[in-house]
Amino acid sequence: MPETPRLVSDVMTLTVVAVSRDTPFKEIVRIMEQWKISALPVLDGEGRVIGVVSEADLLPTEDQSELVTGRAVTAAELMSAPAVTVPPGATLAQAARIMAVRRVKRLPVVDGAGTLQGVVSRGDLLKVFLRSDEDIAEEVRRTVVSCLFPALSHTIHVHVHEGVVILRGELRDTSLVSIAERLARAVEGVVRVEVQLMGKPTIPAAPESRQ
Repeated sequence: MPETPRLVSDVMTLTVVAVSRDTPFKEIVRIMEQWKISALPVLDGEGRVIGVVSEADLLPTEDQSELVTGRAVTAAELMSAPAVTVPPGATLAQAARIMAVRRVKRLPVVDGAGTLQGVVSRGDLLKVFLRSDEDIAEEVRRTVVSCLFPALSHTIHVHVHEGVVILRGELRDTSLVSIAERLARAVEGVVRVEVQLMGKPTIPAAPESRQ
């Protein structure tokens, strides 16, 4: 069966820029500009994530006239809370779904106590697609072909180009073809799967001769 899906802990950034609840408005803007990031986790005194302040939170609205007048505003007043977070043991697919549903680009990674462990971004989730074609092909051969078709693994060819997997060969029993396609698609880094596994024609028995 395919290997365990990669986890958030495999790709997350460990060095995280964060602010405290008392960090003032202008300091938040300076940090974002310095580090070229669009959102910052806000931590309490114990290192727990209590919110996130983003560029959108800093933009003045009709209800935020204090920003226009230049009044000092802290991260605690600006942040969105509670923060949308993800545990380090979540799969990349789970993290991607959270980002899509909550419409965020970055997620603080927290442990069971809510303490910041890292941050995962959309770019981090895409790192999986940087796997080499050779690496993907080897995993498909090992975890899909060898498992489903052990007696025919030498006759089923796996070709990968730019993340697109092609399974080619002949089988006597095609009942497992759809399963092979689904399992190959689940391999990390696979963009698409093309199945060219044909049923092997049977040779009809010769008719009995009549005397």
